[in-house]
Amino acid sequence: MSVTPADLMLRRYAAQGLATEAGRIALGYFSRQESLGVTMKGAQDWLTVADGAVEDFLRARLTELFPGDTVIGEEGGGEASDAVWILDPIDGTANFAHGDRTWCISVGFLVNREPTIGIVAAPALDELYVAQRGQGVTLNGQKIAVSGVDDIGRAYVELGWSPRVPSQHYVDMIGRVYAAGGAMKRSGSGALGLCHVANARTDAYAELHINAWDIAAGVVIAREAGGWVSDFFAGDGISKGNPILCCTPALASQLSEITGIS
Repeated sequence: MSVTPADLMLRRYAAQGLATEAGRIALGYFSRQESLGVTMKGAQDWLTVADGAVEDFLRARLTELFPGDTVIGEEGGGEASDAVWILDPIDGTANFAHGDRTWCISVGFLVNREPTIGIVAAPALDELYVAQRGQGVTLNGQKIAVSGVDDIGRAYVELGWSPRVPSQHYVDMIGRVYAAGGAMKRSGSGALGLCHVANARTDAYAELHINAWDIAAGVVIAREAGGWVSDFFAGDGISKGNPILCCTPALASQLSEITGIS
């Protein structure tokens, strides 16, 4: 499929506005914790009323504006196509449900399986990341870039955890990062994990399995900030997920060996 530069610009501006509006919807729920209607989809897999409300809003607006595009959302599913939006209405739902501000709305757009537009809104932190392939990335309108750290002994690494992978694999990876001299954190949002590499708050993010809606936007944001990102969308990445490694380029080789992600 061919999408013109004007088509992409229109989609980027539309997604930016929609993510901002969706952020206001989500904040309305977040400020009233009793309204969240928290349930569990599985072990440590949280769901709130806000997840559905935000996704329904984004899905309806994107379908109305771009009827030739398809939409995949964490809650409502969907089908991939040559022009597909991939949504996570609340990434970091456990944080959201517990009153922690580390959560976001992730809106990614792929053209011919290539991550092309990435919008991440973190309204509780008053942050909006906007990226388009080949056009750079901004945080609240200001350009951002990865740290450029080239020494694992100075690296601050975030490791995501997934119940879809045996916990011992995660524990072993933590041990290898520490043994190599790196420091580690976990914040509970894969989308923000990639954004934090992009704005140099961390030097790397890795997770042994993550779903496409968690990182479709973050991949564009990190790459446009100068980051190295593994080929997440290889194979069945869109439908079944994959491992992800995102880091400053000078750390890519060593972290690929440490995490087993290439």
